[in-house]
Amino acid sequence: MLSTEQKAIISATVPILEQGGEALTRHFYLTLFRDFPQVLPLFNQANQQDGNQQRALANAVLMYAKNIDRLEQLGPLVSTIINKHVSLRIQREHYPMVGASLLKAIREVLGAETATDAVIDAWAAAYGQLADILAGAEQSIYEEQAAAEGGWSGAREFKIVSKTVESDEITSFVMEPIDGGKVMAHQPGQYIGLLATVDGEEARRQYSLSAASNGSSYRISVKREPGGKVSNFLHDHVGVGDSLQLFPPSGDFLLNAGDKPLVLISGGVGITPTLAMLTAALATGRKIHFIHAARHAGVHAFRDHIDALAAAHPQLQRFYCYEAANDAGPQPHATGYLNQQQLGAWLPETRDVDAYFLGPTPFMKAIKSHLRDLGVPPSQTFYEFFGPAEALG
Repeated sequence: MLSTEQKAIISATVPILEQGGEALTRHFYLTLFRDFPQVLPLFNQANQQDGNQQRALANAVLMYAKNIDRLEQLGPLVSTIINKHVSLRIQREHYPMVGASLLKAIREVLGAETATDAVIDAWAAAYGQLADILAGAEQSIYEEQAAAEGGWSGAREFKIVSKTVESDEITSFVMEPIDGGKVMAHQPGQYIGLLATVDGEEARRQYSLSAASNGSSYRISVKREPGGKVSNFLHDHVGVGDSLQLFPPSGDFLLNAGDKPLVLISGGVGITPTLAMLTAALATGRKIHFIHAARHAGVHAFRDHIDALAAAHPQLQRFYCYEAANDAGPQPHATGYLNQQQLGAWLPETRDVDAYFLGPTPFMKAIKSHLRDLGVPPSQTFYEFFGPAEALG
């Protein structure tokens, strides 16, 4: 338990974190990977190179320091971190490694004059408190997953039973367990952790589940990322009959039950979790507006699938926006970027809707702003974004 004095010290470091938190977390990761290379498979190094991981951690540390006296305010952030950790199978023994590296980074970046023994002691106590919260919650989820019907603990081997090219960039993989047993049900919007060995090195990634739960298989739809270690491996070297290790489904970007009109807005590969959401919502008879943005027809995955659903379900309306017009082939409903005027034309007449959106960061930032300006209540907009909250405005 932190003392009143320690909480005051943590709160006093907020201005420092606001100004230099990203530099601190960048040094932290360098220290962590140098001193504890065994944790490298748990991190996507592409996120290190573009700074996303550093910014995400800096935001989390800052929010923790700001709310050190009211940790209940961290609910959504803590839930997101816990679910990400669960999907990668983070264990309690990883926390001391992270803690030692964080304290070392604080000392080395801030210097002895600022990072006094009292500051280090306060942050050691604060980190210990947070680690206990996270590790305890994660252990509870691991136990629930193991006890669930079709659930399991740790990694489970699955075989690829189908591989389908969905667009120029996205390929779907359907996987069934090697042991022939059932698989744990997942909620629309959740993702699954995948463990692969690429060039002799272990790597772990999360991929959204792009099909409704069926008790026997999982489907992921993976975009080939330029230089992506795992995505390129899956596209080029994994085929039907091959096997992969999976961790149970997790994630808190979930479709809430309700009877308000549902708006699903996606950009690029952000379409994947909305597919399972769409399937679930159609079964309720709920009015749905499905809006998807893509660069061009060649990278628009699942168009035929969505068109077929719209033809079979009158309550579903779909709209497509491409950055570039097509010379031939399927045409979009609009071209250019999905701006506020166009989005407003495609929303239901009422703004009392539940809106879910997902895609690249600039796309999400724009959609978040557009929905607010168009009168959709912020409490009825939902998105998944594992980065600094400020990045979306």
